[in-house]
Amino acid sequence: MAINSAAPLKFPISEDKSISSSPQLQSPTMSSEADDCNSNTERLHFLLVPLMAQGHMIPMIDLARLLVGRGALVTFVTTPVNLARIQPIVDRAVAAALPIRFIELPFPAKDVGLPDGCENCDLIPSMDLYLTFLRALSLLREPLEAYLRIPDPSRWPKPACIISDNIQYWTVDVARALGIPRLIFHGPSCFYLLCYLLIDRNRAELEAEMEAASGKPILLPGLPQPIQIRKHEVIPIWRFMPDWFEFIEVLQMAGESAGGVLINSFNELEPWYFEKYHEMTGKAIWPVGPLSLYKEEFDAKVTRGRASSIDHELLFQWLDKQEDGSVVFISFGSIARNTKAQLVELGHGLEASGRPFVWVVKEASEGSVLGLDEWIAEFEERVEGRGIVIRGWAPQTVILEHIAVGGFVTHCGWNSTLEAVAAGVVMATWPHFADQFLNEQLVVNVLKIGVAVGVEEPTTVGLENNKEEVVKVRREQVEKVLETLMAGGEEGEERRVRVRELREKARMAMEEGGSSWEGLKDVINYVKQAKKEKEKDKSKKPAVLEGVC
Repeated sequence: MAINSAAPLKFPISEDKSISSSPQLQSPTMSSEADDCNSNTERLHFLLVPLMAQGHMIPMIDLARLLVGRGALVTFVTTPVNLARIQPIVDRAVAAALPIRFIELPFPAKDVGLPDGCENCDLIPSMDLYLTFLRALSLLREPLEAYLRIPDPSRWPKPACIISDNIQYWTVDVARALGIPRLIFHGPSCFYLLCYLLIDRNRAELEAEMEAASGKPILLPGLPQPIQIRKHEVIPIWRFMPDWFEFIEVLQMAGESAGGVLINSFNELEPWYFEKYHEMTGKAIWPVGPLSLYKEEFDAKVTRGRASSIDHELLFQWLDKQEDGSVVFISFGSIARNTKAQLVELGHGLEASGRPFVWVVKEASEGSVLGLDEWIAEFEERVEGRGIVIRGWAPQTVILEHIAVGGFVTHCGWNSTLEAVAAGVVMATWPHFADQFLNEQLVVNVLKIGVAVGVEEPTTVGLENNKEEVVKVRREQVEKVLETLMAGGEEGEERRVRVRELREKARMAMEEGGSSWEGLKDVINYVKQAKKEKEKDKSKKPAVLEGVC
């Protein structure tokens, strides 16, 4: 499908608009209402607006629960399809009487040329529709503002702060209309954010150097370690696509207007990069992770993000029978896709390795890869008892935390990378696109807790532009990298020691007094101070938004 050019969406940041009149919205889905209305009026109220993608929503839900644990009220913005995915989380919040509201806003997918129900990045059927989807996010603004005008019987105060994904640029206008600070929640690592900033500020020089190097990788200056960058990072394809170029500029403008940045990481993991990023942006930068270490029961962690596609009791019974550190876990996140030919090569590599494994093949649950189901059925027969194939969504966090899991083949999405660090599991890095190649550099060359599979070029999101025969990693490479990752040689043992040390630092960061615990405390104090200053000025300026609870 092509972008609907008949009715293009407008996405530049608009002028100030007071939230005053618009159709009423139906009552939101709420997890609970606090018993004491009077006490509610004294509490900070955070409005959280995630990007509708699993890797962005999951950590922001964890952030919501951490905020209410510090005494805050939280309104979490979502849509019907995404709410259904996180319904187990909503149900547990209700049962625990947590003061979190999950509000369900309509998302007019069909009206903008998207398939009906296309409300998450992993549901976008074609790369051609990505920009359509991202532009359409701004259509959430009007129903959100309508919700904010609904009289609130429990007397929740007006939001004191918006924390939005950096892609949700339109929240700039909502924050401005409310007269409250807007903070950005960044999905990637601080390492990636700093590298991207250095590339952006030195792009002309880097392009010339890349040209002189005939497109081969070059070193990114200004970093304490030798970090190589590739052509697709220096000269991204969007630079030659006017609509994308304009959209990226809007995101950058929205980012510059934010009062501060929350990052799902911890200071001890990338200290130099936090300090340098703060120095270069002049913004407050708060580490608040790893958010996957949010404390909850096993059954709750199993459904973190969405319901598992496998009987988790059978899965963990099988894991319990394996030797400690012997199992390889393979998963490429919710968006990256592989061709059948690539999946076959990976499967043969796993088979030849002789190691027990758990392999997540989401393509098998979608019916989009011709002949894949038949091949997997034959593959499962050959490896019966030694490996498990999960068709769809897997409870990744708890799998990584199982003592039997000793290695993780990952696409290097930041959530997955950080979950592996928090679990103390070494990685074989297989990046596909976006921030993943730079995250690989952090894992392999800076932290030295991973082994590169050897992928050099990005993969198109989705399969629509990939031919059946496209293979980036051969079975021999898979077998070799698994031997390197899992073997007990000196280098392998050093990697395992380093990742276990980082695991302990990650846990300490999230404990009371740790760097991320303090980071969230600083966020709350920042919002408290902003609220006090606003109240001081209240007598001098008329309220922009009256009658909102």
